[in-house]
Formats: sequence, C-alpha cells, structure tokens
Amino acid sequence: MSLPEIRCGHCGHKLAEGHVLVLSIKCPRCRAHNHLKAAEPPASASSHATAKDAHAWPTPHHR
Repeated sequence: MSLPEIRCGHCGHKLAEGHVLVLSIKCPRCRAHNHLKAAEPPASASSHATAKDAHAWPTPHHR
C-alpha cells in the first residue's frame, strides 16, 4: 500500500509522503510555507477536531 504524496501548493514539488494530522513545512524549491490539516481526524482523535483540506496550500512568505 503506497502512502499519499504531499506536494507544495505553489510549485508542485514533492515535500513528503504519508498521512498527516497537522503539518507546516517550507518548500526548499520555491520557499513557500505550506500548511496541512487532515480531512478526517484519525479514529483515536477526539470528536471535536476540525476537518480541513488534505492538500497543501501556500501562505504568503516574505524574504
């Protein structure tokens, strides 16, 4: 069973593989900050967890 790919929402660069509950990662290629939250909380998580998109989206970054 293969793990889902996590790609930069700005340039599409592959950042990681796996399942994510919450992740914040900076793309080494375009330097965009990507923030992810799970679409569904794992079965062991509390029922009040919020659900968000399962893909990365870049946030404004300053150099």
